[in-house]
Amino acid sequence: MITFILCLALLVVAYFTYGKYLDKVCKIDAKAEVPSAKLYDGVDYVPMPRWRTFLIQLLNIAGTGPIFGAILGACYGPVAFLWITFGGIFMGAMHDYLSGVILVRNDGLSITEIVGRYLGKGAGAFMRVFSVILLLLVGVVFVVSPADILSTKFDILSKNGWLAIIIAYYFIATLLPVDKLIGKIYPLFGAALVVMAFGLLGVLLFGDYTIPDMTLENLHIKKETLPLVPTLFITIACGAISGFHATQSPLMARCVNNERECRFVFYGSMISESVIALIWAAISMAFFYEDGGVSAVLAAHGNSAAWAVNEISSTTLGIVGGILAILGVVAAPITSGDTAFRSARLIIADVFHIEQRTKWKRLVICVPIFAAGVALTFVNFDVVWRYFAWTNQALASVVLWTIVVYLHREKTNYWVALIPAIFMTYICSSFVFVSNQFVGMGAVPMAYVWGGVATIVISSYMIYTLVRNRKAEQLKK
Repeated sequence: MITFILCLALLVVAYFTYGKYLDKVCKIDAKAEVPSAKLYDGVDYVPMPRWRTFLIQLLNIAGTGPIFGAILGACYGPVAFLWITFGGIFMGAMHDYLSGVILVRNDGLSITEIVGRYLGKGAGAFMRVFSVILLLLVGVVFVVSPADILSTKFDILSKNGWLAIIIAYYFIATLLPVDKLIGKIYPLFGAALVVMAFGLLGVLLFGDYTIPDMTLENLHIKKETLPLVPTLFITIACGAISGFHATQSPLMARCVNNERECRFVFYGSMISESVIALIWAAISMAFFYEDGGVSAVLAAHGNSAAWAVNEISSTTLGIVGGILAILGVVAAPITSGDTAFRSARLIIADVFHIEQRTKWKRLVICVPIFAAGVALTFVNFDVVWRYFAWTNQALASVVLWTIVVYLHREKTNYWVALIPAIFMTYICSSFVFVSNQFVGMGAVPMAYVWGGVATIVISSYMIYTLVRNRKAEQLKK
């Protein structure tokens, strides 16, 4: 319990301390013109109140990541608390905040175009393809997972029936102006998500449950093939750091009223997501504590995080509370899924310079996107999730390097992004060699050595680029 309380306190305090320090790093300018005023179009560039943009951003980035990912991460034991907390503060929230500020200062363009501006045209072109693939995977993950939960909890429709309803909703939400549907109902979904989190927090603090004491030991029943490094850092993505968030941030970067809102909207929403992930990791460990641990119980139920969500919510919060919790859990992936498809539309529109005021032009982009998404729902969910998780963290690494370059150009403290960029590059590189999804060497020393070599090569090139850019700037002067 002590570790959990300390981690919870650190996350809250970080918003007022490290978050405020990042204000200075970004050189926030309250007088700067923002995209919602400069490029207002009534569809995507629409000013909205700060509280509304915060709740929409939280729901955009949340998905099932801080819930499903936290439950799966809890299989590794209390060490998951450390990654959620310190990853959330120094990597995830920093990543979301600084990339959000960069997006606001670049007309709210898609993150793919921002990467192209700061890392070069080649990186930008790669990111366009990479990001659209990620967003399709996200969209599919966030279609299938809520359908699983709804079909488990409410048997009035089959899973395919729920899938059809969710996809139809996604299609409509992707087409409509941001303030017509998303801007109106997301705050209600946000309230459900917050109520769910506080309800489970109350259970942890006042219920008769035991949160395991801190240990750095890997408690996963398959620890031989699923080592802490790098698997834990891939499994818990959205609750600690997620590249997917950078694809979502342009939506609200086009809606903020002032640069001063960025810490609340971007840093605050990520800290909130880490809190949600921390709560779900803790309640999972506590709930299954006497049954052999999270890993053993999930293995006996097909490693279904959806089953765990239903079991925990219904048991700890009763019938009414359980339904509210389920609605909160379902709202998170559904609201992230529709904005994933919306972000894919915006990326394609930005690439081909297709204006989005005209309905049929939005429709032309949406139809093939959803056709591909529907096709992917027939692929095994576990396969989609595994590749989504790695792709997600790889994208986060690219965005971190983009932030490094931006801060270096602005002549401010780029170390806040450089260390996380190197760390996440190593996590993604080593996973390629360790995991049987890729090279499959297993958790042997040489896999980690090759991961280190790849990290050194990538980091050296990026640092060389920074030095070269600085010399070029000096010559110009």
